[in-house]
Amino acid sequence: MRNSWRILLLLLPLAGCTLGPDYVRPPVDSPEAWRVDYAEAAATANTRWWEQFDDPVLDGLIDTALRENKDVRIAAARVEEFAARVDLFRAGLFPQIGYDGGATRNRVSREAYGGEGVDARKYNNYMATANLSWELDLWGRIRSATEAARAELLAQEENRRTVILSLVSAVATSYVTLRQLDRQLEVSRETLATRGESLELFKLKFQAGVVSDLEVAQVRTEYEQAAAAIPPIERDIALTENAISILLGANPRAIPRGKSIDELVLPPVPEGVPSTLLARRPDIQAAEQSLIAANARIGVARAQYFPTISLTGLFGYASDSLSDLLGNAANLWTVGGSALGPIFTGGSLSAQVRASEAVQRQALVGYLQSVQSAFREVDDALVSLEKTREELAAEGRRVAALGDYARLAKVRYDEGYASYIEVLDAQRFQFQAELQYISVQGNVFASLVDTYKAMGGGWVIEAQRSADAVDFPPPPADAPPSFDFPRPTRPSGTE
Repeated sequence: MRNSWRILLLLLPLAGCTLGPDYVRPPVDSPEAWRVDYAEAAATANTRWWEQFDDPVLDGLIDTALRENKDVRIAAARVEEFAARVDLFRAGLFPQIGYDGGATRNRVSREAYGGEGVDARKYNNYMATANLSWELDLWGRIRSATEAARAELLAQEENRRTVILSLVSAVATSYVTLRQLDRQLEVSRETLATRGESLELFKLKFQAGVVSDLEVAQVRTEYEQAAAAIPPIERDIALTENAISILLGANPRAIPRGKSIDELVLPPVPEGVPSTLLARRPDIQAAEQSLIAANARIGVARAQYFPTISLTGLFGYASDSLSDLLGNAANLWTVGGSALGPIFTGGSLSAQVRASEAVQRQALVGYLQSVQSAFREVDDALVSLEKTREELAAEGRRVAALGDYARLAKVRYDEGYASYIEVLDAQRFQFQAELQYISVQGNVFASLVDTYKAMGGGWVIEAQRSADAVDFPPPPADAPPSFDFPRPTRPSGTE
């Protein structure tokens, strides 16, 4: 017994070692030149950027989405799941203590055990014991598994922030799209009303013999063109409202409006961001934690080559009489140890090690790929924002020029120097240009949202606090699911 304790004392110093490789963050090939200093970029990324649009309705929609969105709730539950898994693996580092108890009434076979009479073959058995088992983590198997579980927990937390990032961006983009469609609907209805007046006027002129039926048909054509533009816009408005409703965690319904797209503030954005800031993106953080977990699992696989050494103990009482169960003569105890290890496995252990190493290499490439994707997304967003702003300026000049064209064509027609076809052409081009200008206006805001999304940054943490603000209890177990889709009457106007 004394020699066993000596062996144990020699093995205990090994309990601090692990067989897996130490994690070292891989080097990243970052762009050499960025056109903005860190302080400016960090300040931009850390703000609740959607508030800079200066629309309280949009702020309220995003706050509602952060509290009610189903994907955010699922992501939060997954974080809780993986937090429990960390505790599950970490529990293996501590002694496991349990208890056992029982009482039985038994009758043995006389042929096997002898005994005369029925009572001689019957006996009672009462037992109460406490047991202990403790696996000595000499090779770091449990610690490596715990490290992998902890990294997976952090990866899930970053995945949750990725969901929040995407949610805020989706709500902001959809709201801007909705206000863009509202403005296009307003312009279309105004154009339809104007062309309706012209059509009625030309009908009167035709009845008076001033114009031909050809000119009336031409005016009617332009009227119907404006009328045909309205239903698709109204359809897109309804679909966009439905999409926003789902993002808000609600059934399809009408969405409140705030400022028009012309009134929304377009905040400034830096022309670039440093790589140190991009490293805070949730998807990059999640990819790195997945790499850490894969790295730790190599240690778990390698530890299977070595024996599992455990200490066991038992103390309790056993008696054939309940009154004598706690007596000194009824006590029992056992102390021991065990070692369980492989001798021949047909190559399964080496295959597990190779598989874990291959998974680690995949995670490494995935991490580097996510970093490269982040650089690309930022560059794409910045280029798109710059070019859509230039496009918007050009579209604005085109709308102004076509406005002059339509005005001058009307003057020429009134003075008898041009036919009304020239006026109709000018008005048609002006109408199309106005719709295109509003579309590009929405693209500018969408590019701005994409830029903030690509930058990631500390604002995700601010948004997460809003998502954590309300703890919603789960629905009762007997509550039936609701599949009704109430649709309130949508306002006829755009505001």
